[in-house]
Amino acid sequence: MNITNIPKELVSILNNNSPKWFVNHNNEIIIEPKDNIYFRLEDINNEFDLKCKVIAWLSRPSHKGISNYWQKRIRNIFNEYLGTNFSKYEIELIYCHLGNDCNREKTIEFVNSNYDLNIFNEEIKER
Repeated sequence: MNITNIPKELVSILNNNSPKWFVNHNNEIIIEPKDNIYFRLEDINNEFDLKCKVIAWLSRPSHKGISNYWQKRIRNIFNEYLGTNFSKYEIELIYCHLGNDCNREKTIEFVNSNYDLNIFNEEIKER
């Protein structure tokens, strides 16, 4: 994926929530330049891959690590693009299990389940 084939829906969501976003020369989508919130576009081949990237790389800044102002805006991007309405605390759960692309298989399962948080129940019980 590159700047020419980013879904229009995502472009619109980014324009509304982070108007300074851009794609740099390394084919990285820089969502929030000041806090360096970004992910690489090069290994995204379809919308499913993009959803996995959003979960992997936007779950953390959706609940911690940046100002509350930007957490809310990144959370809006996360939820609007995925068509979800996760709270900050639900996104924290998602981040703990899927953030930073730590478990791609589980991320695929999560997307295929239509974002059902119950897929984490067994792992939570084991803790």
